[in-house]
Amino acid sequence: MLKLNVKNETSRLRAVVLGTAKSNGPTPSLGEAYDPKSAVHIKAGTYPVEADMVKEMEAVATIFKKYDVKVYRPELIEDCNQIFARDIAFVIDDVFVKANILPDRENELDAIQYIIDQVSAEKVIRPPEEVHIEGGDVMPWNDYIFVGTYREDEYSDCIVARTNVQGVEFLEKTFPNKKVKSFNLRKSQTNPRDNALHLDCCFQPIGTNKAILHKEGFLEEEEYEWLLNYFGKENCFIISKEEMYNMNSNIFSISEDVIISEKNFTRLNTWLRDNGFTVEEVPYAEISKQEGLLRCSTMPLIRD
Repeated sequence: MLKLNVKNETSRLRAVVLGTAKSNGPTPSLGEAYDPKSAVHIKAGTYPVEADMVKEMEAVATIFKKYDVKVYRPELIEDCNQIFARDIAFVIDDVFVKANILPDRENELDAIQYIIDQVSAEKVIRPPEEVHIEGGDVMPWNDYIFVGTYREDEYSDCIVARTNVQGVEFLEKTFPNKKVKSFNLRKSQTNPRDNALHLDCCFQPIGTNKAILHKEGFLEEEEYEWLLNYFGKENCFIISKEEMYNMNSNIFSISEDVIISEKNFTRLNTWLRDNGFTVEEVPYAEISKQEGLLRCSTMPLIRD
């Protein structure tokens, strides 16, 4: 059996689900795009090809092997995008939560059922139907659960709004021992530079007391300020709109001092090294064209 344990974003990683880009399917039509960044690349004819994305994901698998992390991959579904393992489920403490995702992605959950079967049945939960929640919006941080949401009236018309207010309430009820802190995110169906698809597109804690933040990703300035004060301004790396667009906050921590980052994130990677982190650089620019990066494609199961 798998003894799950995830209390935060940065404790030493022991087991993880890494998505797969194999049999990724044809380039979607514009009408099939789930997010504005994919739409930009579909229109421009620069949507990523399978071979490039497979290569990028294997670079991450190699880093995990280097650090002796047990890696699980989804079973292959023909012509299906299974890159973003974080969307479909998440672990808090020792509980495996199946996300209520966009209905036509349901088979992605079936592809990791063999992993779920190794978890004690009473530790696997699925929220009720009215609860919308995706792993990219959910960040366990010790006593806290940070959660991205969209509180505006047009939630139901907004495909880029992924976690609703009921999702926040579900976390509060399910984890009563945690302080659930929600953040209202800026959404745009048409402009990827104004769209925080998930919380990890504009914020991520790193190390023990630091964070990467993008101010404009938050609709309410006081919520951004809360994070800035919580971590301390001197401990925060503030990213620009262009860096947010390129997914600079969507890196991934193997431990409190080892981070996997995209090799083109020059300013961020320099700052990380200056602050004592070991940075394992990988190519991930093709995958980022789908408005997701390293955190989006990984779903931790066990951390120390």
